[in-house]
Amino acid sequence: MARDCLIRGGGVVRSSGVERLDVGIDDGRISELAPEIPGEARETIDASGLYVFPGVLDAHVHFNDPGRAEWEGVSSGSAALVAGGGTCFIDMPLNSSPPTLDAASFDRKLAACRGRAYADFALWGGLTPDNLGELEALAERGVVGFKAFMSASGIDDFRRCDDETLFRGMQAAARLGLPVAVHAENDGMTGALAAVARAAGRTSVRDFLDSRPIAAEAEAISRALLFAEQAGCRLHIVHTSSARGVALVRSAADSGRCDVTCETCPHYLVFTGDDMVRLGARAKCAPPLRAEPERAALVRDVVQGRVDTIGSDHSPSPPEMKRAGDFFSVWGGISGVQATLRALLTQEIPPDRIAALTSENVARRFGLPGKGGIRVGVDADLALVDVSSRQEVLAEELQDRHRLSPYIGRQLRGIVRRSLLRGQTVFQDGNVCQAPNGKFLRPVRG
Repeated sequence: MARDCLIRGGGVVRSSGVERLDVGIDDGRISELAPEIPGEARETIDASGLYVFPGVLDAHVHFNDPGRAEWEGVSSGSAALVAGGGTCFIDMPLNSSPPTLDAASFDRKLAACRGRAYADFALWGGLTPDNLGELEALAERGVVGFKAFMSASGIDDFRRCDDETLFRGMQAAARLGLPVAVHAENDGMTGALAAVARAAGRTSVRDFLDSRPIAAEAEAISRALLFAEQAGCRLHIVHTSSARGVALVRSAADSGRCDVTCETCPHYLVFTGDDMVRLGARAKCAPPLRAEPERAALVRDVVQGRVDTIGSDHSPSPPEMKRAGDFFSVWGGISGVQATLRALLTQEIPPDRIAALTSENVARRFGLPGKGGIRVGVDADLALVDVSSRQEVLAEELQDRHRLSPYIGRQLRGIVRRSLLRGQTVFQDGNVCQAPNGKFLRPVRG
């Protein structure tokens, strides 16, 4: 019998390297990998001259449904994801309204995603001082873990964790077999530095950058590691912006002191603080972009395998929230979910590292069955990429709601020609070409 689909002649990218292989697909899963697969298929895709990457599994997006879809919705956000070679996302518990803090808000979030997602998806639950008693219910509903802020989140209904809440939450997460992901910045330090600057009338981009030093990130990571070690909790440090932060995580992980991983984001590998000064609000994020030597050191850490995962931290807002004379008041969030593969290729990250960072490691860390990498038996989630081309990012090619990306106007390497979700083409040559068909994924708890 003919296969459902054959992808012929592409450079298949796995963590072991790049190899010219045919990919056989049946019932939405990879059924065979071989230098040449004989026979016919109902659909044959010529991938000659293209790299076949595993679809990006983005574990850090803010699509904001329900309640703030005018910032970004699941439909537009996931369309941008598949246009960038993504096939799965894990949505954060904020900035949706209400945030995902209990069973009822989880149900609303899940309902908002079903029928709108162009990619498969999973969901984070929140960890705040307001919902310690709700973590078990969230785990039963199927969250992949719990997200906590050690500094102010920017959203009034998602409060930062004090130390007691964070520690108790980690103890609960350990009992439930789920990780805790933390935004690690010392709130006392960043808050005090910002208050002093604003009181003196210093509210520029540079003043914002100075108010969030690497020391604030490093101290918070150290504290989170100590709590996680004592609680026996799996820990994930999101959007690590500095080599110092990576070093702290690696020391704890390599010594066996703590089961910890860290994520960084493409924007920390591409842009610097000088770029934030030049681009303004489009490039505001927290932790902020760093100086060039720090950016280069972080790229080296990624290449050397010292960073575990890459997430976009796609966190858009309406244009009016990006305008203010006081830069501290501008919404901090970068729109980049469509740029991940291209940004990493531009920074000369080896393809096999990209496959590990954006797919294999993510699926393994968050227990997503049937996902991650290119091997027989997993879902046929694939991105066909012309890695030989460079092209300027144009606003009109972006699929997200407001198209305020800092990548606009920048030359990036690689063009995503086609994305396949469970063997079906969902994006091809600039167009989303399937109705939303994303499935909700429940994790396997550790």
